[in-house]
Amino acid sequence: MTKIYRKKKKYFILLFLLGGFIIYTAFLVIPILNSMFLSFYTGPGVIPKEFNGFGNYIKLFTKFPYNERFFNAFRNTAIFFLIVTFFQNVIGFFIAIMVTRKFAGNTFFRRISFLPTTLSVIVAGFLFTLILNPIWGIFDKFLEVIGLGFLVRPWLGNPSLALVVIAIVTSWQFLGTSIIFYTAGIDAIDNEILEAARIDGAGPLAEIRYIIFPSILPIVGIVTILIFIGDFTQFDIVYAMASPYANPQYGTDLFGSLFYRTAFYPLDRGGWGMGMGATVASMIFLIVFVGVLLLLFAFRMRSVGRKE
Repeated sequence: MTKIYRKKKKYFILLFLLGGFIIYTAFLVIPILNSMFLSFYTGPGVIPKEFNGFGNYIKLFTKFPYNERFFNAFRNTAIFFLIVTFFQNVIGFFIAIMVTRKFAGNTFFRRISFLPTTLSVIVAGFLFTLILNPIWGIFDKFLEVIGLGFLVRPWLGNPSLALVVIAIVTSWQFLGTSIIFYTAGIDAIDNEILEAARIDGAGPLAEIRYIIFPSILPIVGIVTILIFIGDFTQFDIVYAMASPYANPQYGTDLFGSLFYRTAFYPLDRGGWGMGMGATVASMIFLIVFVGVLLLLFAFRMRSVGRKE
């Protein structure tokens, strides 16, 4: 009777997994494989029909302006990822530590910390475009009121600042996700361990360094990987704050905006054709895939090293 029950339970679980597997295959695996297939073709239209072999890849890495735009987007995306990772990991971690302390209103702060994440990226981008507007934007007015008018500048019009500003906006919007992860990890730490450390004379910094941080290191890895995947496929925030042309002067061009412009814009507006768009998409997938594997390996080795 027990064997029959276990067998039925096994098939019951597989039945539930089947739905997710079908959806995952239909909306992720098949489009990725189809994109790789199209990357070997060139020609006009949505479905290019002229077989080109590795010609699109050779063109992407060796011919102007394709190589310049691709490596520019790669550099911008890497910088964007580093900025967002710093803000979401470091600031998110310390806010999580603060909201897990017992004080009046800590539950309220936990809840409101996630509010920006509930906003649409397009809405958040549009709001900050208004806030940073050099003519009527409230941010520049605020700087002038508090005597910091010398800092006023075209935040989204300066090639050296625009990418940093967009990265900070993204960090602000999704900071709540990091806080939730780190808060859950800190709450899961046994209070007896923390109390024993305090009895032994450990201060707040020692507690964070020797107990809290090592305990939530796997969560740091998860958050970093999620940020990496999100940033290397980011598009909508650039669309909302800098247009698909990644103004100014392609200074905010990320992989997502490059792919969108490449695949869906006509040739006279900067498009490269669907074949080249599929090539860019395939390279993005490869970079994300390899990057996730490297991050998993790095955090795995770090966790094993700490246990030893």
